Amino acid sequence: MILIGLTGGIASGKSTVAEMLRAKGAVIVDADVIGQRTYASGGPAHERIVARFGDEVVAEDGEIDRAKLASLVFSDDAALADLNEITHPLILEEAMRQVEEHRDSDRLVVLDAALLVEIFGDRGRSLGLQALVVVIATPDQQRARLAITRGMAEDDAQARMDAQGLIEAKMAAADFIIDNREGPEELRAAVDRLWDELQSMFSDSPSSN
Repeated sequence: MILIGLTGGIASGKSTVAEMLRAKGAVIVDADVIGQRTYASGGPAHERIVARFGDEVVAEDGEIDRAKLASLVFSDDAALADLNEITHPLILEEAMRQVEEHRDSDRLVVLDAALLVEIFGDRGRSLGLQALVVVIATPDQQRARLAITRGMAEDDAQARMDAQGLIEAKMAAADFIIDNREGPEELRAAVDRLWDELQSMFSDSPSSN
């Protein structure tokens, strides 16, 4: 197994890159998807989130209202730290369980997580990552994408971006940088180059078939 990390700021195009790698045969372990399951009713974080933030973050269907929760934590550093303390260990545990399912395979496994650098400042080496890929876009592009895809106001978008740390720190930790400041064709070409470079780096790397 070849294990790499994939990170980047919110709305940078990280998920698009992950899907391109999946199409080439990579296994994607998506921390955001795991997080959604963690938050869900019956999930391991649900009751603890309600206990910490109150019934006001619970929607009529019993699920966590993530938009309401976000409005609370992204304007309050202490609240965000409390939420992270509840959710991050659970998300990491499940992510690494999924990674271990492929330990004896010859697959390229991608751990896709927005806060890899902020939580693991060692480029993820403590997780066994063999390379770290960072996707970048301009702040204006990120804010515009958040407005289009999530209907997010500029101030809310900036708060989300700020909560994920400085992109410069991510870039400084990167083994590979995928530039998503141009168009979709340029992004696809960058992912193609990344795939080829990973194959060159690791003699046991999977083929693109």
